[in-house]
Amino acid sequence: MTQPIREIEAVGFLSDGKAKGHLIGGRQVPSQSGRVFDTFNPANGKRLTQLSEGSAADVDAAVRVARAAFEGPWSRWTPYQRQSLLVKIRDLIEANFDELAMIETLDMGAPLSRTKNLKGPILQMIMYFSSQTMGASGETLGNSLPGNVTTMTIKAPVGVVGGIIPWNGPLISQWWILGAALATGCTVVMKPAEDASLSVLRVVELLHEAGMPEGVVNVVTGFGAEAGEALARHPDVDRVAFTGSTVTGRKIVEASAVNMKKLQLELGGKSPDIVFADADLDKAVPGAAMAVFTNSGQVCYAGTRLFVQRSIQEEFTARLAEFSKTLRVGDPLDANVQLGPLISQKQLDRVLGYVEGAPGEGAKLASGGARVGGDLSSGYFVEPTIFTDVTNSMRIAREEIFGPVISVIPFDTAEDVLTMANDTEYGLGGAVWSRDMSTALKMVHGLHSGTVWVNCYGMVDPNVGFGGIKMSGYGVKGSRNHIDAYLYAKSVYIAG
Repeated sequence: MTQPIREIEAVGFLSDGKAKGHLIGGRQVPSQSGRVFDTFNPANGKRLTQLSEGSAADVDAAVRVARAAFEGPWSRWTPYQRQSLLVKIRDLIEANFDELAMIETLDMGAPLSRTKNLKGPILQMIMYFSSQTMGASGETLGNSLPGNVTTMTIKAPVGVVGGIIPWNGPLISQWWILGAALATGCTVVMKPAEDASLSVLRVVELLHEAGMPEGVVNVVTGFGAEAGEALARHPDVDRVAFTGSTVTGRKIVEASAVNMKKLQLELGGKSPDIVFADADLDKAVPGAAMAVFTNSGQVCYAGTRLFVQRSIQEEFTARLAEFSKTLRVGDPLDANVQLGPLISQKQLDRVLGYVEGAPGEGAKLASGGARVGGDLSSGYFVEPTIFTDVTNSMRIAREEIFGPVISVIPFDTAEDVLTMANDTEYGLGGAVWSRDMSTALKMVHGLHSGTVWVNCYGMVDPNVGFGGIKMSGYGVKGSRNHIDAYLYAKSVYIAG
């Protein structure tokens, strides 16, 4: 392993060695139970710090503070004031981004080259949401009522939002919630994943430095089964935005019935990536590879079911395997590394379990397939892995692995591949590679998924947005529909 740069010197946030408390009402507070838990660097298995272990009591305290802020001074902020705040936040995030990128790399293992490259997209998101502060418009409507009655609708913020975000990219994923809430005038209680909470805590500290009122955004750290469940079920939370597994998503749907919460759920995926024989292979090979290997496969819309037209399957698979061997797996602080570790020993065991079980179903290992040893043996590293001879009925083609594992599935015709691509409980993403736009558009219209890419993979713009269907959830991230989900329509009747 290459020698890392001096980590703690670059991260004053971690240098004091003290346990991190919840952020409630602008202050760090310990859990009411006094419990803490360790959080680890997945690249070497070493403890980074301790986090407060939240309970229902801590969630309740945070929700009460968020409700008071929503009903209090924050409710009197004008759209222009909220926009100005977001612009200040954008500047402060930019000024502190090297620290934030380092925190994210140490906490969840993504290569520093990747986390630093999130700077542009995150700043773009913040500016997008700042532009939406003035957009909450209603309508003046005609009516058939007797007398002189004016009727209209106005938009108002829904209230307290519970945000539950995953460990695979909290530095950017938190902004889908924070941006919309700050733009519309909602308040937030965030519950980051127990495996990667640090960048969320640091960002919310920066929000307060920028002038955000106390209580507008609060953070409770802890485990999903206790803190997450309490937040999803809390009767004074008006909306929940959740990204995570379909299993947990079902539990949140059930919990939301307590007070009929609005929900936005981005759940699991098993996205099809379809390569036709006429595709530009110089683009399709690296594109299809990184559709899965990016972030070590820990991406919800990863194109893990790779459908390749039979006439080019052998050539394509050989080129794919060669490309995967050029990817450097290693110390995420090394600027030349493309793949870091998986998030935890639990996730490593899960991914290797799928890899070890695939040959028994008839899949053929074409590349990778092992835990990385040597200098990296103390971290949770696995080789980029490719299986061929996969059928659509195998576990590796049906179940979300959330690791760097590609299943290559052959097809003959456009009709055949559409049938196989849609034969899944998920519907998050999908892609097609072809020079023929009529073929590409046939796939675009035929795929049952919330997002489709053509001759590219994984592009996301906040003005366009993305979302899922079927067991991949509902609601969108980005676009005007996202903003509207943080508002509700209020009908107004004025008698003259």
